Amino acid sequence: MRSWEIEINEYKIYLALERSLSGNTLEAYLRDVNKLYDFVTIKEHNIDVYNISPEIISEFIIWINGFGICQRTQARILSGIKSFFKFLLFTDKINTNPAANIEGPKLGLYLPEVLTVEEIDDMINTVDLSKAEGHRNRAIIETLFSCGLRVSELIGLKISDIYFDDEYIRVIGKGDKQRLVPISGKAIKEIKNYLITRNQLPKIGKEFSDILFLNRRGRALTRVMIFTIIKGTAKLAGISKNVSPHTLRHSFATELINRGADLRAIQDMLGHESINTTEIYTHLESGTLQDTILRYHPRS
Repeated sequence: MRSWEIEINEYKIYLALERSLSGNTLEAYLRDVNKLYDFVTIKEHNIDVYNISPEIISEFIIWINGFGICQRTQARILSGIKSFFKFLLFTDKINTNPAANIEGPKLGLYLPEVLTVEEIDDMINTVDLSKAEGHRNRAIIETLFSCGLRVSELIGLKISDIYFDDEYIRVIGKGDKQRLVPISGKAIKEIKNYLITRNQLPKIGKEFSDILFLNRRGRALTRVMIFTIIKGTAKLAGISKNVSPHTLRHSFATELINRGADLRAIQDMLGHESINTTEIYTHLESGTLQDTILRYHPRS
């Protein structure tokens, strides 16, 4: 099965260098391919990567379905496998992509959970400012919502990338792509309040001196810590929805749509490569949609 190890490693290099994927995205792609590799190993197909047939991939999809994996995850895994074999085709290792015509599960429209502005304010007001991390946590919630950031973008945000007077921040997104995002006066206020306590930390690691959000040991926060903070404050605020840091990003985009913002502008602010990704936020409330149609329809 040496061929699998060689090609998966080559694929990893391709994703990192040619496609400039972030570490988390790259690992997700590799996990999908390794699932197929595990299947081939477990089922003793004893077949190298260059001779995988559409039938084996179909059998693999049935296999993972038996583990109760949801349809959306199945579709993502299949997409990752198609990408891998597309790479092998591109590098002339195979003549046809065995996954090209494999159909994934039919998915309905996924509408992300969103919070109202009032619910986000409730979360912020729940934070105990008497605690050392209080101002930091308030600034985290407000920055996530105010700028629509991904978790990876938040934990990598630098002080030098915040332009307080001009009210915008420079964000390093997927593939190390940079974008400029406006930041609200409220978020700036929360960050400035937090900077006072940040500067009182006993020790800040040299490599983290420019990183905005730090833990009590003066090191950058992890993704897990951000999830813990957001879920904890949502619970304290009495919010029963399934809330994650990404929920604040969804809420940011949805509020902009509902208030009439241009879809292309939202695409730029979110750092979406495709407008199709941004279009999911057009799930307007029926009242908002009706008002929009009545205002702009030529027959109204």
